[in-house]
Amino acid sequence: MARNNNGKMSREQAGKKGGNVTSRNHDQEFYEEIGQKGGKATAQNHDQEFYEEIGQKGGKATAQNHDQEFYEEIGQKGGEATSKNHDQEFYEEIGQKGGEATARNHDQEFYEEIGQKGGEATARNHDQDFYEDIGKKGGNKRARQRNNNNNRNNS
Repeated sequence: MARNNNGKMSREQAGKKGGNVTSRNHDQEFYEEIGQKGGKATAQNHDQEFYEEIGQKGGKATAQNHDQEFYEEIGQKGGEATSKNHDQEFYEEIGQKGGEATARNHDQEFYEEIGQKGGEATARNHDQDFYEDIGKKGGNKRARQRNNNNNRNNS
């Protein structure tokens, strides 16, 4: 191990040596526990702006180091984990919030553009039977809604 001018290890070398010893002596649970403690202490000392700033920095660094496949994979894993912990009501609620936020931030041209892209992507991936099936399902659902409305009006 290289020494500095006074014959002692540098701070970096000592830190690396200590880290190696610590990693051999502790398991994952230890690191989870100290990570939680550190997270709580950090949360007490910083505001939302701090977290936004480090999140942006982390996002930029990650984007430079990973491709689309990486993001698809972590998105898939996150979606699967989330679906195990939440019910349909959760998804309806976040969908509603997302839709409202998107509506506040975009105009009709935006919706026309994404609708066009979605239609083109769907057309590339599906055949005539698919469209007949979803048309039939939509028609049946609409008929049930009309019947329910008529029954309420006749009561």
